[in-house]
Amino acid sequence: MIEVARLHRFDNGSSLKAFADVIFNGQLLVKGVKVADGRNGLYVSMPSAQGKDGKWYPTVMLLEDSLKEELQTAVLEAYNV
Repeated sequence: MIEVARLHRFDNGSSLKAFADVIFNGQLLVKGVKVADGRNGLYVSMPSAQGKDGKWYPTVMLLEDSLKEELQTAVLEAYNV
């Protein structure tokens, strides 16, 4: 079960639309999940950090496609409320 604990929207005209804090199965809190507007509409991405080489690298990765879909659905539903 995925629960959106907090969602902070931005209204600054950039492609980044919101940050969310998400709870997985009541046991794991992931802060900094992003909602962004891409070529194909809104999408959800996990937190990332910039390396010394200037590239961005994920700090949390979901390994199961079904979990990724569940996250996308839960966060976008909370964003569209």
